[in-house]
Amino acid sequence: MNGIKVSVIVPTYNRLFELQSFVKSLEQAVGDHDVEILIVDDGSSDGTKEYFKKYKSQLDIKLLHQENTGPGAARNLGMTHSKGDYFLFIDSDCTVPQDYFTRIKKALSDHQYDAFGGPDTYREDFSPLLKAINYSMTSFIGTGGTRGSKKSVTKFYPRSFNMGISRKVYETIGEMGGLRHGQDMDYSARIYKAGFKVGLIEKAYVYHKRRTSLWKFFKQIFNWGVARINLSRLHPELLKPIHLAPAMLIVTLLSIFGLSIAFGWMREFLLLSAVAFGLLASIVMIQSLSWYKSISTSLLSIVTITIQILAYGLGLLYALIQIAIGKREAKGFVKHYYK
Repeated sequence: MNGIKVSVIVPTYNRLFELQSFVKSLEQAVGDHDVEILIVDDGSSDGTKEYFKKYKSQLDIKLLHQENTGPGAARNLGMTHSKGDYFLFIDSDCTVPQDYFTRIKKALSDHQYDAFGGPDTYREDFSPLLKAINYSMTSFIGTGGTRGSKKSVTKFYPRSFNMGISRKVYETIGEMGGLRHGQDMDYSARIYKAGFKVGLIEKAYVYHKRRTSLWKFFKQIFNWGVARINLSRLHPELLKPIHLAPAMLIVTLLSIFGLSIAFGWMREFLLLSAVAFGLLASIVMIQSLSWYKSISTSLLSIVTITIQILAYGLGLLYALIQIAIGKREAKGFVKHYYK
């Protein structure tokens, strides 16, 4: 990239099929740019290590291995072995457009960012469920624009599905911290506090497949709700009213439900709840339909938005209870990070 060497760091665990697509997209995007690829295998058992030992490519690919300790530790390992002027974190369930590095190069030339992030989006060949999850995660209704939009209700914090930092940032603030979830938000907050220039490169998007079932999606969002409370204890500025809204909604609905039983308001409560949900569902369906031109996707978007609100709110409440009873760090679903 005209004198700038970029190290792409991708942690992976039993994601060989997705990783193959990711690497193929890089082969189309790297071109003449000076890019090295560091694949950090987090203890996979699906043949990832064996596959890339034999893989032939024009790309400069390095395979690193660690015992299964999570993506945060994997990114840290990648940084210690990187030779680039910039480190670029991308998740293994992503692919990049052909002009991805060109767009980053232009933004760095124009703005001299020390750290940056880009949004995530969908490809036309994604399944209706993946498109519906994309709607939930990227629409203003779903996240308030916090994941990579200039129209955001909060400050932009780069996230590790599509995030870059300069070597100077790494040498100044060190590695990512040890949070099970939310290491990237913690890292971004530390970058801001160190006085570095941080920016959103809106055109440097990635195609993000995300979770492939509603249950996996629920667990992921629940854990993010838990992570928000842990993050707020390290960085109070990371907890805003918009983050508390799902939990407040759940508490309000349960309170009204209890009162309606006690005072005989059940019929009125159910009617008002149905009207409110119907209004939200109509807005979601219309907007999703305008995005994807698919009835099935728009109907699924209602389901994914509902799951997202419930999961995030429940995760927040669960974490608050854990902290209230003396837990040092709240934990969500912990059986395995990647599931």
